[in-house]
Amino acid sequence: MIQLSGVHKWYDTRHGRHHVLNGVDLCVRPGEKVGILGRNGAGKSTLIRLLSGVEKPNVGSVERSMNISWPLALSGGFQGSLSGLDNLKFICRVYGADYRDKIGPVEDFAELGKFFREPIKNYSSGMRSRLAFAISLVIEFDCYLIDEILSVGDARFRDRCREEIFVKRKERAIILVSHNVATVKQNCKRVLNIQNGRLIEYEDKETALRSYMESC
Repeated sequence: MIQLSGVHKWYDTRHGRHHVLNGVDLCVRPGEKVGILGRNGAGKSTLIRLLSGVEKPNVGSVERSMNISWPLALSGGFQGSLSGLDNLKFICRVYGADYRDKIGPVEDFAELGKFFREPIKNYSSGMRSRLAFAISLVIEFDCYLIDEILSVGDARFRDRCREEIFVKRKERAIILVSHNVATVKQNCKRVLNIQNGRLIEYEDKETALRSYMESC
């Protein structure tokens, strides 16, 4: 289970303190498919970073009893001077996994060809995202965090991503943050909206979707 209790997140700027999340509560249970809708700047990506542990709340708590992925396709943790292969080896060591049986699947899914053994600093942003997604598939998690990942790559690659996450791992929990109503409606059974720094939950998915569309 993932439990957020009274979470506040703000950032100090030159223009004063900017509050992003104001007293957020959220509980996600094993196997749940949760969609979180919000306009640009509403705090969706901040929420994902808090859930993954990349950032900590200023106030409140985030408790995790499930193994949670990094935000899918997030490539900010890569070491640019290392190759894609060396980054895979490093990440596997962090998670206590054997990298040797994962090289083939990552190479196949990321479709980087010879660049898999070249420094990541020479990759395009799309190549980095494909590698990050591929590595996330060979490290198994109880809950996957998805931040607009379905916009990565061409249509064929996006279809492969959907197949891997929403079909092959359908028993896993998923937290999908987006401003795309169709994506959330298709893949999530429970939907919440971020408005004015708070998470708003509704009686059913259709009410949540309608409320979000009316607010845009």
